[in-house]
Amino acid sequence: MDIQAIQAIKQRFGIIGHSPQLERAIDIASQVAGTDITVLITGESGVGKEVFPQIIHQLSARKHGPYIAVNCGAIPEGTIDSELFGHEKGAFTGAIDSRKGYFEVASSGTIFLDEVAELPLSTQVRLLRVLESGEFIKVGSSKVIKTDVRIVAATNVDIPDAINKGKFRQDLYYRLNSVPIQIPPLRERREDIILLFKKFANDFAEKYRMPPIDLDENARQMLMNFRWSGNVRQLKNITEQISIIEKERLVTSTILVNYLPDEHRDLPIIYKKENSSVEFSEREILYKVLFDMKRDINDLKKLVLDIIKNGDVSNDIQQYPIIQQLYKDVENNRQPVYDYDNTGEQNPIEGFLTPEEIDDSLSIQKKEIDLIKKAIEKHKGKRKTAAKELGISERTLYRKIKEYGIYPD
Repeated sequence: MDIQAIQAIKQRFGIIGHSPQLERAIDIASQVAGTDITVLITGESGVGKEVFPQIIHQLSARKHGPYIAVNCGAIPEGTIDSELFGHEKGAFTGAIDSRKGYFEVASSGTIFLDEVAELPLSTQVRLLRVLESGEFIKVGSSKVIKTDVRIVAATNVDIPDAINKGKFRQDLYYRLNSVPIQIPPLRERREDIILLFKKFANDFAEKYRMPPIDLDENARQMLMNFRWSGNVRQLKNITEQISIIEKERLVTSTILVNYLPDEHRDLPIIYKKENSSVEFSEREILYKVLFDMKRDINDLKKLVLDIIKNGDVSNDIQQYPIIQQLYKDVENNRQPVYDYDNTGEQNPIEGFLTPEEIDDSLSIQKKEIDLIKKAIEKHKGKRKTAAKELGISERTLYRKIKEYGIYPD
């Protein structure tokens, strides 16, 4: 699709941004609109997945038919089958009348199943039948009903992981994922953040009849460097809060920081996880070895200092040249900086002067960087799953990537 056509779609559906990933998603949606193929839209919460089923529906031959959006995660498990497929009178307690379900009502149109991964397994079986044959049975009935409906589904869940945990049917996933559309998170659309902020600021200025807020340069940089775990929805909410609360219309970094959630820096938590890979079992061992080394060095230092303080260097201790030299150095008011090997040669000890230098020599930070890189590489750049593997929050992982200057491909 050419640039003008994409721009026309963005204008029609109120999509803001010039990110290549975003425009690629729009292009795919427009291309599949003319077919009846099933589409699965994936992306984090708050990225705007709900717009793409509307694009598909409005650009299709079904645009004059019904369009129904269903949030599968918001419907209780006990009533989801009735909502989707309908029920007969007396099918369950409270069923005083028969009722049509969404699949019957949306026939000749499009049904959007948001958060499809939240469907119970029993409902997934019913949905699979609709996808395969266009047939379903109402709750409490034995009559097969035909429906001509186009299904577009969306989720923010890692479905392959849900399949491995037995929470989602693999055959249903393959049926839904005929054409995948991935919506990028806001942190991968940094060039769009300021555009979105201005759009929201102008909208709220009009809504609340006040001058629009603007950003100074430092605030712009802060906004673009923020994690945005809630994506576009979070940016919109924060823009609305500032528009209403702040009297000053030029937002500085000092003002902005009051509205951005704190991001804590935590070390990875070591824990045992089922089905963890070999490399991360090695990670646990590595951490244990490093901390054991640190403890042993501190114990050795304490032992040496006690010996020096008591002025007693026993025959057992004297067999260690380094301890002999430590003793002599302290007696002579010198800082010990050399190790002596069996040949009598002096070897500089760079990590034996202070506890701080001991900590530096262990270089746990370097090991942490290596583990982060390994996790990101293993999960092919998916930071959410990499953070889960490391035992830290996704927000903490992003901060560490930024802090250590890790920029995965």
